[in-house]
Amino acid sequence: MKEITGGVTAAKGFQAASTAAGIKYKDRKDMAMIYSEVPCKAAGTFTTNIVKAAPVKWDHNVVYNSKAAQAVVVNAGIANACTGEEGMGYCRQTAEKVEKVLGIAVHEVLVASTGVIGMQLPIDRICNGIDAMVPLLKGDTGSGTEASKAIMTTDTKNKEVAVTIELGGKMVTIGGMCKGSGMIHPNMCTMLSFVTTDAAISKELLQEALSADVQDTYNMISVDGDTSTNDTCLLLANGLAENPEITEKNADYEEFCKALNFVNETLAKKMAGDGEGATALFEVKIIGAESKEQAKVLSKSVITSSLTKAAIYGHDANWGRILCAMGYSGATFDPEKVFSPEMVISISPSGKLLIRSKALSGMIKHSSSVPSNFALMVISKLLAIKYPSFTKMPCKIGIVVFLGTTPLI
Repeated sequence: MKEITGGVTAAKGFQAASTAAGIKYKDRKDMAMIYSEVPCKAAGTFTTNIVKAAPVKWDHNVVYNSKAAQAVVVNAGIANACTGEEGMGYCRQTAEKVEKVLGIAVHEVLVASTGVIGMQLPIDRICNGIDAMVPLLKGDTGSGTEASKAIMTTDTKNKEVAVTIELGGKMVTIGGMCKGSGMIHPNMCTMLSFVTTDAAISKELLQEALSADVQDTYNMISVDGDTSTNDTCLLLANGLAENPEITEKNADYEEFCKALNFVNETLAKKMAGDGEGATALFEVKIIGAESKEQAKVLSKSVITSSLTKAAIYGHDANWGRILCAMGYSGATFDPEKVFSPEMVISISPSGKLLIRSKALSGMIKHSSSVPSNFALMVISKLLAIKYPSFTKMPCKIGIVVFLGTTPLI
């Protein structure tokens, strides 16, 4: 697998465009379109919030009841959530407009909205925006990047990634873009994420791959604890790479899943790191858990802990908050085997989280072995040497928790 420059237009046959339609913002682009030269297999995951935005309902119907999809229209500024039948009508009118100008069937058009809840879309501006974007559709990297910028709301930076892999002797590309900064506590995927690929794969396996992967990527991040009404992740596969179609869980399927995981995990981390008011991105890894489910419950309890976040923000090595969050997670474990009373955690002048144990002669490093009486370790991976004031995501902190006496790999 090789990471390359690009996003939704990296895969063969995918084009993108963007425009300033004046939906809510002034003097910036606020609409984007993704288009495939041929119909695609479509997969999707959506918010579990009972209050679902109109685009979520529309896309759910397209993904599960249509044989194909070929275009996605996205607007930023107004979420089209809590808008009743009028909001659903605007989804249809958007699709009908795409049908008119591109000749794509209404039930093959996906729509997405992000922004303020409770406001109705200015459908005339949406339609005008579609008219403006169609002539601009291109498959170059720049068009994809501009589309990723157009869907931003409170985001401070655009988010995109792309990779190439080899399947059946053919080069296959997977690329994606997303937006998300606030109301990030997904329980299916994340705010808005769009992934495109030229892989040939059955619709059933495409959906299975996406549904499984979001559990370990988008569903494992949190910024503020609020699950959005508009959470949507869409995956489109047009088959133009001409690899042997993946119809069973073979080696090609596993390779595809690994690449999809890289794309989704990268996008998820970009969102978490760009969270509203965030100064650090921290990751939690549980080693020695009885099961994957136990590890997920424990780690997510830590990343959603307000007190743990406060400790990270304040550069306070209060590791007791980590154990506290683990304790109320609902998972069963032996707290006596998680840490040693001889352990001391401190923060160096450069901002690194350091751990010292009386059982060791020196400072524990990432590559060090861990003695049996020491089972909690915090690792700092800095993206900057210092903590400059008011700088977005100056550091990346990894928290590794050992259950029992499992040694560090």
